[in-house]
Amino acid sequence: MVIPSILEHVGNTPLVSVNMDEFKHINLFVKVESYNPTGSVKDRAASYILDKLLKNGTINSETTIIESTSGNFGVALSAFCKHYNLSFIAVVDSHITTINEMLIRSNGAKIIKVTEPDKYGGYLLNRIKKVEELQSKINNSYWVNQYENPLNAKAYYQSLGKELCFQIEEMDYVFLGISSGGTITGVSKKIKENFPRAKVIAVDVEGSQIFKNSPMKRYIPGIGSSLKPKIIEDALIDDVVITDEVSTIQACYELLQKYNFFVGGSSGSVFAGIKKFFADMPKEKVNIVSVFPDRGERYFDTIYNKKWVERVISMKQESAVSALYS
Repeated sequence: MVIPSILEHVGNTPLVSVNMDEFKHINLFVKVESYNPTGSVKDRAASYILDKLLKNGTINSETTIIESTSGNFGVALSAFCKHYNLSFIAVVDSHITTINEMLIRSNGAKIIKVTEPDKYGGYLLNRIKKVEELQSKINNSYWVNQYENPLNAKAYYQSLGKELCFQIEEMDYVFLGISSGGTITGVSKKIKENFPRAKVIAVDVEGSQIFKNSPMKRYIPGIGSSLKPKIIEDALIDDVVITDEVSTIQACYELLQKYNFFVGGSSGSVFAGIKKFFADMPKEKVNIVSVFPDRGERYFDTIYNKKWVERVISMKQESAVSALYS
């Protein structure tokens, strides 16, 4: 089948079986979302949301789309806005990777970069302030607002969640990284409809405020948040596992070296979260489904940069020592 544009081939990504060396009792199945057109799970939401908004008349060809993004959603929105001839402003921060910034700009989008950290050491709260400021100044503008927009969750309910339910016959656990909240909200609702006994486990990182942990500066984008997204009020979450960023980095390298997965930080967090969750659990046969949201190239100047890794580990160690004497 020949398609007119790569952007018309969103979804239907491969599901891969992973044999974890130290957990022989676990059957792990991973949905590899890097096979989407711009390289991440966010293509599902970007394509779905813009299509719905155009069809129901909420936006038109003159509308300026605005969104706060740590990278992947900005890349996806920039590509699909270009596809639909829409103007797009991406509000990012200084943690955005070089490649993500280049990809957003290459699609003709405007980038506004927030450089002042918020009260939690991240940038999300200040990115949102900037979005609200822009929206008040630009006539006929639309803030996608992935943190609250019900279309965000519906996109994953209708696509990713549905695909997983077709591809898996038995499901005991579902592990999903959490950030803006749309993926876990949509997928958990679809999973629970078809596998009511399956346990949905949210994977978050230390310092994130989604589940009211102690605030801490975070270095890896795409996982965790400085606020609890309103959208996850509708998520069906059974349990939460919190990982640390050093374990995330180690998991990314393990996935590459042992299993040939070249993935990003949220994937590493999920893999580390699975290992942590089952470390002290009875060794009973279980089927686990997970999602690896994006590809490793996006993290070449962070997770896969030796100097960056050494610097982050050093700062994490210094913070741990300081906490002992505070």
